[in-house]
Amino acid sequence: MRLDVVTIFPEYLDPLNVSLVGKARARGQLNVHVHDLRSWTYDRHNTVDDTPYGGGPGMVMKTEPWGDALDSVLADGYDAGARRPALIVPTPSGRPFSQTLAVELSKRPWLIFTPARYEGIDRRVIDEYATRMPVYEVSIGDYVLAGGEAAVLVITEAVARLLPGVLGNAASHQDDSFAPGAMANLLEGPVYTKPPEWRGRDIPDVLLSGHHGKIARWRRDEALRRTTANRPDLIERCDPKAFDKKDREMLSILGWAPDPEGEPHGRFWRRLEGVEE
Repeated sequence: MRLDVVTIFPEYLDPLNVSLVGKARARGQLNVHVHDLRSWTYDRHNTVDDTPYGGGPGMVMKTEPWGDALDSVLADGYDAGARRPALIVPTPSGRPFSQTLAVELSKRPWLIFTPARYEGIDRRVIDEYATRMPVYEVSIGDYVLAGGEAAVLVITEAVARLLPGVLGNAASHQDDSFAPGAMANLLEGPVYTKPPEWRGRDIPDVLLSGHHGKIARWRRDEALRRTTANRPDLIERCDPKAFDKKDREMLSILGWAPDPEGEPHGRFWRRLEGVEE
């Protein structure tokens, strides 16, 4: 995968040299290029922003530097043999970033990130490049950052770990929270390692039993328990068909039942009255 980032703070992307992403780069699994947007400015102050049309506070990033930068990045990528670019625009007004989207992006060969500052990038830039490639406007959460570089790091790490050969164990992400399949709408439960006793706290006996079926069931139950406690919204919108008989029994114990009346509104489960957690 080729990955380009255009930013006014290239040093913010230094973490891409460490951990799994750094190792993936060293092995040639991830080809990262970080570009300074100010290299495409032509005034003495290297100006990348201006006042917004219509008035209001803040500044807006200008079209010219972004257009020239993206044209240059695209030309370089094509010359190097890269194909099928996609533009990733980190913005709090974008679609929520999810594991499903991370999987989708991990299958693309070339991602170009445009982390903005100030009030964002002049909309015409996004509209222009949407005619040339897919554009993903992505939000990593319901909050506002000073700039999009932190979002680039989040998205890159989530995507890079899904690339073939990046993780030591290729199956290790299959049971992650939100992983496609059985965990698509669940949070992963607690995990334990040696020693079996620490400060008077033991690990659950089932994990020492060697019974793979019981261990799998315990992990599934703990995932359901954690999800109902921390993210009840995920349970509410789960199709009942996603749960087997044992899942339904655990959800009942946890105080949940199918909600046929809520189905037309995208809500499939409801919390029962009078059930203590």
